[in-house]
Amino acid sequence: MEQSSHPTRIAIVGTGNVGSTYAYALLLNRLSSEIVLIDANHAKAEGEAMDLNHAMPFTHPTRIWAGDFPHCAGAALTVLAAGANQRPGETRLDLVKRNYEIWQALIPQIVKHNPDGILLIATNPVDVLTYAALKISGLASQRVIGSGTVLDTARFRYLLSQHFRVDARSVHAFIIGEHGDSEVPLWSLANIAGMKLEDFCRAQGMELGAATRKKIYEQTRDAAYSIIERKGATYYAVAAGLIAITAAILRDQNTVFSVSTLIQDYYGINDVCLSLPTVLNRKGVDRLLRPELNEEEGAGLRHSAEILRKTIEQLGLMRASNQ
Repeated sequence: MEQSSHPTRIAIVGTGNVGSTYAYALLLNRLSSEIVLIDANHAKAEGEAMDLNHAMPFTHPTRIWAGDFPHCAGAALTVLAAGANQRPGETRLDLVKRNYEIWQALIPQIVKHNPDGILLIATNPVDVLTYAALKISGLASQRVIGSGTVLDTARFRYLLSQHFRVDARSVHAFIIGEHGDSEVPLWSLANIAGMKLEDFCRAQGMELGAATRKKIYEQTRDAAYSIIERKGATYYAVAAGLIAITAAILRDQNTVFSVSTLIQDYYGINDVCLSLPTVLNRKGVDRLLRPELNEEEGAGLRHSAEILRKTIEQLGLMRASNQ
C-alpha cells in the first residue's frame, strides 16, 4: 500500500467492549486522524463517538464520528469487532455459525466501499472468521489479518515473567496455532535475554519442571474463560494487542506478531488461517516466519489446523479433505 497525503482513517465495525476500548486506545495513542465507528445499533456508535470526542482536549485533534459502511472508503485499516459475544462455558468455536452469518452481511459492504484497505479481524472464533473474511472479500491474503494468538502470546509472556521474576518485555515466547483450546506453546524457542529457558534456569538456580509448564500453559489457554466467568468479557488486553498491530501497519514497522493469516506448505498444513510469527508493515503481511518446531510442537500445530479445517468445512468454505 502506498503512503497517502490524506488523513489516516481507521474504521471500526462493532462498538461493543472490544471495539470501543480499541477506539479509546487508538485516540490515546494518536495513531489516526479519523476514526469512524460503525454499529448495527447506530445510537450506541453515536454515544461512543460523543464520549470519545469529549476526551479530545486531553489528547490530540481527531475527527471521530458514527458512520456507516460508505465511510470505510479510504480507511487504511478496517477493524472488525462486530459479532456475538462468547458466553460463559462456551468455546470460541461454538460462536462460529452465529458470527459467520454476520460476516456474510458485513464483509461485502466493507469491500464494496474500500477495496484497497486492510482488514483486521478481532471477532471470535478469529481464525475461522479470518478465513471466512478472506474468502468472502476476495482480497489478497496479505491484507486480511486476524488478531490470532497475539493475546495468548502476551498472556504466556506475562505468566513466564511472573514465574522467572523478570519484566514481561524481556521474555520472548510465542503461542501459535488456533486462538483457542488447541493453541500450541513454543517451549523449545522461548528465551529470556537470548537464553533458552533451560539455560536461564540453570544460571539462576530456578526450575521449570513439567508440572510448572503444564500450569503455565493451562493458565494461558484458559485465561479467557476465567476472566469471562468473573467479569463477563475480555477487552483491555486484546485492544492493546490490536493497537500494537495497528502501529506496526501504519508506521511500517516490520514488527513480528503471532497473527492469524493464510498458511500454505508448513508442516503439511495448507489453506487454513492460524497464527505463526508474522512480519507486519504498511502492506499488511510482509512475510511469514517459519520456525523449526520439535516433534511435539509440530504434531500439536497439525492437530490445531485440523480442528480449524473441520470447522471451516462445516461452513462450506472449502471441500472436505483427508489432510
